[in-house]
Amino acid sequence: MDAVRVALLREVLAGTEWLGATRRFAGVLRGSVVSHGGGLLLVGTPEYEPWHLAAHLVDEAAWSGTPELAPTLVRHDARPSDPAHLSVGPGRLAAARRGETLLVVSPDRPGAPLLEQVHDARRAGATVLSLGPGEGGLAAMAHESLAVPEGTDLDLDTVQHLVSAAAGENAVPTPRGRRRFRDRLSRLADQLTAPPPARW
Repeated sequence: MDAVRVALLREVLAGTEWLGATRRFAGVLRGSVVSHGGGLLLVGTPEYEPWHLAAHLVDEAAWSGTPELAPTLVRHDARPSDPAHLSVGPGRLAAARRGETLLVVSPDRPGAPLLEQVHDARRAGATVLSLGPGEGGLAAMAHESLAVPEGTDLDLDTVQHLVSAAAGENAVPTPRGRRRFRDRLSRLADQLTAPPPARW
């Protein structure tokens, strides 16, 4: 989903709670990684890998000039023969420490092994954020969560697009004074004319 489609989606969602909720969550995500200088770990479940969100966060990190937003994608079935950016396994969660942020994305309640890894990361000092079901152990242990319950107007993939776009746009402080609109327009033009990102 490109910047134009995200803008159209935001117009459709105007007046709903989703815009405010995704911006608040993105603000917490951005604030956590920027204040600690990076260290964003992104993990899904064995059945669901948020590789698409990882790619969008890499794009937003580049476009917004906020390299801290670029995540390390932690994969449950990573192999040493995979490309470097796809070869980080669950052992990385055990190494999570204070100052790092762990974003867990799950369409369903995660199983006990992942919950234990997340709990250990939190106990070691990592900030835990969750995107998915609003109930259960993951939401309870997360410092901040954004619930995407089944049967809502939006699915998890669409919410991820809104969160990643908001994380990038919020990274640049809004300038004050008469050039505010021109600066925003210039930034949008830069995003729309940027070369396509490398594929994962």
